[in-house]
Amino acid sequence: MTAGSQNKHKVVVALTGASGSVYAKVLLDKLAGMSDQWQELSVVMTDNARQVWHTELGNANHDHYPVTYFDKHDFMAPFASGSGQYQTMIIIPCSMGTLGRIAGGISNDLITRAADVILKERRKLICVVRDTPYNLVHIRNMETVTLAGGIICPATPSFYSKPATIEAVAATVVDRVLDLAGFDLNTFRWGTKS
Repeated sequence: MTAGSQNKHKVVVALTGASGSVYAKVLLDKLAGMSDQWQELSVVMTDNARQVWHTELGNANHDHYPVTYFDKHDFMAPFASGSGQYQTMIIIPCSMGTLGRIAGGISNDLITRAADVILKERRKLICVVRDTPYNLVHIRNMETVTLAGGIICPATPSFYSKPATIEAVAATVVDRVLDLAGFDLNTFRWGTKS
């Protein structure tokens, strides 16, 4: 690790098959524009995530970002071990199935294994859940992940900044995620003049 990379983030972003591909797109767009703040940016997508992206966004641009892509079954990925020193994992959108497997400690693919690693190493796991409404199983799984040190960040947009497009609405959630992950960004702040 070089001296200049010591303060840069090592981040893994995981996309699951929940609706809300726009959140992942906006996050990847913003992270691509903040490359001076990360050392490693890795992406894992499920097959369902690709299908939902195609359905909701009408393209396959998820493969065109300046990141390192990993197959969901590649347990040789550096973030499949704590020694890889990834500080942050963002699951966006996070399906309730993925959340349930994380809560149950079931590491059956790279996403759930990486989440398990992040939690055991006491690093930052951010799960951007999108389903609504929640049933009691969802709520208990969110509680379990929270008690284990994870952060549940529902994909619930805010409207203080008067967003005018779908992507601007999604950015109200994504900017909170980037704040939680410790990135430095210029965004709407309540009570400040823009």
